[in-house]
Amino acid sequence: MKNIIGNINKAFDHRIRLGIMSILMVNEFADFKSLKELLGATDGNIASHTKALEKQKYIKVEKSFINRKPNTRYLVTDKGRKAFQEHLDALEKLLNSGKGG
Repeated sequence: MKNIIGNINKAFDHRIRLGIMSILMVNEFADFKSLKELLGATDGNIASHTKALEKQKYIKVEKSFINRKPNTRYLVTDKGRKAFQEHLDALEKLLNSGKGG
């Protein structure tokens, strides 16, 4: 039998990373505070998981100042968009493989 989970991307195994990518796929960008609030995660969770996605070059980080306050925002890269879509396609195939006909 063919390996039906072979195309599932380990980078998206964790629910926080899955959430970050889901948010960035449907928004032009999201800032640190928004990700933290939307995902109900701690600063440390967001920091470590965005760093992991950045290391894979799936997201890009932009740092700036807004009214003298630091602002960090995240954007999905073309590579990240492609990898996440392939991951979603693999999940869909996995779900459909269980159908009997």
